[in-house]
Amino acid sequence: MAGKHDTKRAYVAGTFDTKARELLYLRDCLKGHCIDTVTVDLSTSGAKSPAEADIAATTVATFHPLAAQAVFTGERGSAVARMAEAFAIFAKSRDDLGGLISAGGSGATALATPAMRALPVGVAKLMVSTIASGDVRPHVGSSDIAMLYPVTDISGLNRISRTVLANAAGALAGMMRAQPLPGADEKPAIGLTMFGVTTSCVQAVTKLLDERYDCIVFHATGSGGQSFETLAGSGFFTGVLDITTTEIADETVGGVLSAGPRRLDVFAEHAIPYVGSVGALDMVNFWARDTVPAQFGERQFHIHNANVTLMRTTPQENARIGRFIAQKLNRMKGKVRFLLPMKGVSALDEAGKPFCDEAADDALFRAIEQDFEASPDHLLIKLPLHINDPHFADALVTAFREITETS
Repeated sequence: MAGKHDTKRAYVAGTFDTKARELLYLRDCLKGHCIDTVTVDLSTSGAKSPAEADIAATTVATFHPLAAQAVFTGERGSAVARMAEAFAIFAKSRDDLGGLISAGGSGATALATPAMRALPVGVAKLMVSTIASGDVRPHVGSSDIAMLYPVTDISGLNRISRTVLANAAGALAGMMRAQPLPGADEKPAIGLTMFGVTTSCVQAVTKLLDERYDCIVFHATGSGGQSFETLAGSGFFTGVLDITTTEIADETVGGVLSAGPRRLDVFAEHAIPYVGSVGALDMVNFWARDTVPAQFGERQFHIHNANVTLMRTTPQENARIGRFIAQKLNRMKGKVRFLLPMKGVSALDEAGKPFCDEAADDALFRAIEQDFEASPDHLLIKLPLHINDPHFADALVTAFREITETS
């Protein structure tokens, strides 16, 4: 049962039926750093947990919304998914949890990382995983999980695994003890979204607001937008300036930097003051040029670098993007100001630049304007400016102050 504790402990979680030696080695290394520990069995076999597990798998399973019997299904896929769900709920209930560490392969990673993602930003989280050298976005998501590749399989203790696991324990101990240097924590925090092609705008906005606010900028690369919205939903921000909504283009058209179909939904669930714009909606992101799907072969591209290829959005795509945005804006609970830079939406979208396309921009602006439901608290503002014009940054700041600093 959760209780009040003055000491934060490191939770060492994993499948004790197959990884007990490695997990107990992590525990012992943490104790060597004078860190109190709690060991948690996440085995899905239904067998009795070993005595070395402070928390039995059957105890964790009782946290599943459908009770423990829903976890031990006898089918590995469903059992792992449900134990992961139960463990996430369990982890959030522990007020003595100061860090969470696990080790294993893809199954252990699927078991432990949902709980890590459920914990607040700043709580130490480390996953030693054999899949850490691949695409870990599904496991890390918008959280601050540290992933460590073990080099060898997590299968017994040897000179390599002992070293890697000892490093992992040392890293978690260090994270649990670490304290940020004095900064601007006393100022209210605000969230902003940025891409390389909207940097001038966002930097100008932060310069104007930095004295009063702790300006926290997120790179709009899919996971960046998810992190931005996770913190917004947790009440972390006084308000937001969502200047760069480019991830919606990737979601709509099929690029690689989508933040998912729920982008903007958090503002319909929480009344957060929202100032937004259409930054970088002129582009869809892909990796290297040879990774672009064949159906886009005849489109207009800009090679950002050897690993990133940008594709210009069309009028038809922009109309869909505009409708998506307007519908989301209409559902927002808080005060809204959405600003349209009529002279271009990115550094590539102005006269003489490769993505300058007035017809495509007009389709975006018209779709938003047609579907947007205006009210005193929800305003759409059109400005004859480019997004990186300093006067546009001024207008964003004025709108933000209007909805956050006046009654």
